[in-house]
Amino acid sequence: MCRAIATVKIVNEYGLHARPATALSQTAAAFQSSVTVSRTHPHASADGASLMSLLALAVTFETEITIEARGPDADDAVAALVSLIESKFGEEAQAGEQR
Repeated sequence: MCRAIATVKIVNEYGLHARPATALSQTAAAFQSSVTVSRTHPHASADGASLMSLLALAVTFETEITIEARGPDADDAVAALVSLIESKFGEEAQAGEQR
């Protein structure tokens, strides 16, 4: 079984609220691998495909999280999730379109 792991900082202003948590859970669910998202302070972890579990982590701006995937497409899952987070979940692009 393949395993991939990455640590990334949440860089969007409002943290992991409903819309980005939905994007994260939908992206995680698109892969065969199981995905776990964890925060260190205070320690908590969640099923990456579960919206409610992700929201319960209460991840705010600049919180560091760890993404771990286990399964046949673990590397691709982690890469996709890191890319989504680093893009600020597309929130800045949407804000610009609304102005």
